[in-house]
Amino acid sequence: MLLYDSPLAPNPRRVRIFLAEKGVCVPTRPVDLMTLEHKRSDFEGVNPLRAVPALVLDDGAVLTESVAICRYFEWLHPEPNLFGRDGRDQAFVEMWQRRMEFALFMPVAFAFRHSHPRLAALEQPQMPEFAAAQRPRAIDAMRFLDRELAGRPFVAGETFSIADITAFVALELTKLARIDIPAELANLARWRAETGARPSAAA
Repeated sequence: MLLYDSPLAPNPRRVRIFLAEKGVCVPTRPVDLMTLEHKRSDFEGVNPLRAVPALVLDDGAVLTESVAICRYFEWLHPEPNLFGRDGRDQAFVEMWQRRMEFALFMPVAFAFRHSHPRLAALEQPQMPEFAAAQRPRAIDAMRFLDRELAGRPFVAGETFSIADITAFVALELTKLARIDIPAELANLARWRAETGARPSAAA
């Protein structure tokens, strides 16, 4: 297998954290997004959507989309479990993963992509008004998550999951997206500090 990666992008980082939680090492090949390497014809042959991450399997098939790649590694390496142990648990992890992706991760990512000057070549055209509209959406999601975390240690329940990875990576991007995390969200701050202290957070 070969994982096309980029140290600058949040989606590949989700995969890296997931693999670190599993203790799995996969050969990687960096893709330089700032020089638009992902838009070149040779990489387009790997992923026609010209995005990372992309995982080339041993049979030559290519799997893209960060959560899909994580699901594949969950099947290959079931422990520690990060997608839920039974049907009920899996359903709640899926629910929270989607909530974190759509309500938090995407607004932060859109604010970043449409406002950071270094990304002007990647996001054409950048729309500052769109970025500005995403920031209150992200803060609303943080407030919602803060209330939920008052009653449990992790995003989806009693154990760390893919939902925590998605939410953590989103919050790590807030500074570049120029989104200030409200200081009064104590439960969110507790969870973020604990998640950031996990060895996988450095991936």
